[in-house]
Formats: sequence, C-alpha cells, structure tokens
Amino acid sequence: MWKNILILLLASALAGLLIVRPEVLLPRNQAEPPPVEQTPTANPAPHTITTLLHEAHTNPALVGTAIGFSLLDSKGQVVLDENATTAFIPASSLKTLTTATALEILGPDFRFTTELKSTSPLKDGVIQGDLIIIGGGDPILKLDDLKAWAADLKQRGLTRITGGIRADASFFTGSLYNDFWNWGDIGNGYGSGVSGLNLNHNRYIVVFRAGPEVGSPAELLGINLEIPDAAWKNDVTTGTVDSGDGVVIHGGESTTAIHLRGTVPLGAAKFQAKGAVPDPARFAAHHFRAALMAAGIQVGGTTATSPATHSLLKHDSPPLLDIIKSIHATSDNHETECVFLMLGKKAGKPPADVIREHWKTRGLEFTGLRMEDGCGLARADFIRPLDLARLQYFAGKGPQGAAYKASLLSKDGLTWKGGAMSGIRTFTGYAKSKSGQEYCYALMLNHYTDGKAVSELSQLVMDAILGL
Repeated sequence: MWKNILILLLASALAGLLIVRPEVLLPRNQAEPPPVEQTPTANPAPHTITTLLHEAHTNPALVGTAIGFSLLDSKGQVVLDENATTAFIPASSLKTLTTATALEILGPDFRFTTELKSTSPLKDGVIQGDLIIIGGGDPILKLDDLKAWAADLKQRGLTRITGGIRADASFFTGSLYNDFWNWGDIGNGYGSGVSGLNLNHNRYIVVFRAGPEVGSPAELLGINLEIPDAAWKNDVTTGTVDSGDGVVIHGGESTTAIHLRGTVPLGAAKFQAKGAVPDPARFAAHHFRAALMAAGIQVGGTTATSPATHSLLKHDSPPLLDIIKSIHATSDNHETECVFLMLGKKAGKPPADVIREHWKTRGLEFTGLRMEDGCGLARADFIRPLDLARLQYFAGKGPQGAAYKASLLSKDGLTWKGGAMSGIRTFTGYAKSKSGQEYCYALMLNHYTDGKAVSELSQLVMDAILGL
C-alpha cells in the first residue's frame, strides 16, 4: 500500500514539473496577444440571437438564405457566431477594409492633388501652346473647381491659348472599370469609372418625362452635362406609378454609344437618373475648355505633344477623413475606388495586397478573403463575418480608432456601415449595449428573395445586441 502511495506522489510531482504557466512563455513587456477564435460563451442573451438566426431558417420568406453572424466583446473575444467562418459576399460593408486601412496608412489629413500646367509661360496675356490638366486621382474634383481655375487665369491676364486643352489621366493605370463589375453596373452612375483624372464623380444626369400610360415610351428631356460626341439611344418606357427608378444605362469605356433602357414611373414629369461618363479625361478637358471660353479666354483647337514645363495652378481635395465620412454616409463606389487605388499607388503594389499586409502586422490575418475591388460592387468579393467583425475591433483600437468610429453612421447605440445589392444585405460596426459594453459585429445575408423579411430579421438582431 505504501509503495502505491509513493508512486502516486512521485507521479504528481513529475506532472507539476511539466506544467508551464502561460506567462512564463511571454518575454517581459511583450504586447498582449491578438484575440483568437474561441468557443462562444454560454450567455443567455446571445442565445436569444442564436434563436433568432436559427428560426430565420424556418421562415418561408428566408428559405435558402445564407446567414452569417459574428459578435465580439470589448476584448475582441468571440461571444457568438453563426456560420462566422464561412465567406460571404459583403457588398458595401467591404468599404470598411479600404477606409480603415487608408486612415492608418495615408492618414486623415492626406489630400489628392490635381495640377494645371502649360507648355510655355504666360506672357503678354498669351500662352503659346497647350494647357494640361494633370490628374492625381482626386474623386471629389468638381466643375466649379475648374471654373475657379479659369477665373484665376483670367485675373492673371490670360486672354488666349494658342494650342488646346489636354488631360493627363495616367496617374492610375488600367481600365476605368474593375474586371468583376457587372455589365449592368458600369454605365450607371453608381458604377462610374475610376480614372487618374475625375470630374463630378464622372457622372451625368439624364432627365425623362413619363409617357401617358404604362408601357408607352418615356421622353428624353436632356442631359445636365454634355458628353462629347455621345450618340444616345432611348428605349426607356413608362412603368407603374410605384415602379421607382428602373432606368439602366449601358455604356462602356471610351464609347460614344450610350443606350438607355428600363422604366420610369407613370406620372413623372422630370425623372432623373445618373449615368457614368465613358471617357473621364476627355470629359474634363472638354468642360475646362468651355469654362475658359466662358471666362473670356480664347482657346485654339489643336494640341501638340510638347511636355508640360510650367506649373500654373494646383487644387487639393478635402482631407481624407472628410472623403471617408462621405464614403460611409453615401456608400459612394467611385470615391472608395480612388482611395483603394491610391493605397496601391503609394506602395507600388496591388492595393488588396497592401490591405492584407497592413492588417497582418496588426495581428489580423484574413482567411477566405477575396478582394477584387475596394468598394464591394464586385460580386466576386468574399469575406468571413468573423474577419469583418475583427477588422472593426482592430480598427477601433488602432491609432485612428476614434476618427474611424466617428466617420461611420451612428444612431441609438449602433455605429455601422451597411451593404446592399440584389440578394445581398450586410451590416458591420459597433454596438453599445445597455450594460455599457461595446461589441463589434458583422451580420451578413446572401441569396435572399424577400427584402422585407431580411430587414425585420436585421432589426431584431441589432435590438438583441443592444439589449445585452
């Protein structure tokens, strides 16, 4: 018997020698390790959310809908998940990867710069040569900014330009449109192309008058800004009174043929729809020439290939933080893509790689992420709810955390960025519960057919988070 007791005591002592406390493995002053995936805690309140999500699968209006959800506590630990490690199409909630990264890499005070140069100096009221607008990727440049340039040149005494107006949009290379944007997107205003030189978000407005009855042709009343050499084909018809904006504009890069299809609602006297400018550089040069002539400055008609040697004017965009506030408020794809491409331009590598590498250094390594663009318009974009929620955690705790959070939409304890496309609805951000704890969340729904049911479920889930 005593022999057995001694053996047990010896075994216990040896086991104690093999137990290493976790803190012994950490060097002194090492930062706290990043949050890790863990089993959800058995909290009655999150169980309410689990019940909501599970019941959603039995709702006839949501049959076949893919639902993903991740909830993190104030320490970044997983409180609750539902398909959180399955990649979903994010739509515009993907914009938060671009905006949060840009704030940390480029900084909130970063500005895009557009420059005006000439091939010869201004002398005796004349420039013997061309004016060249050199784009810097500014997504906010407006026609009023070009008019201000014209007024400034007039005040300096410029009366004539012997050459013409050139536009240099080479700051960003490649196509105006992402390879994964749908054909039905790229002619419409929300899918306007991204160029090194952009003007008025590279958009125009077409105005229609509905016909006298459903199915009758709608009249094209006009376009607010001239598109050089555009050939318009209008096949828009009249829809029902409650049909809303059914206009689809088919254009394309550098095309002059623009096809208008779809419907406008019955009774509309001046219905507006936004289209995408097919050649942004030409569009900018055309309207700057018009602004100069309106200011009383003569412009010749022929441009040369002489280099731009004289700097005349510069225009800086608003600070990046203001642009990001606009992105989060309006979900503007064009603005987001300019910021996305600028990340790549500055680093000299694909912008998606810049984003991955940046967050990896901060402790967040994405799994199952596919980022074909920076705005989420591409349906080929994928991200896991867990990673989207963890992005919010790391961004909120980062050096620009306060600015990032303040740039998002906020109401009644919820701070968020949403995303929506046909069959896609997503939400991500922060929630301050009644207990005072701040949670990070991502709710993602794909492949649904009933938008009302999705809205109702989303509201119930958000209310449940606030009630924790």
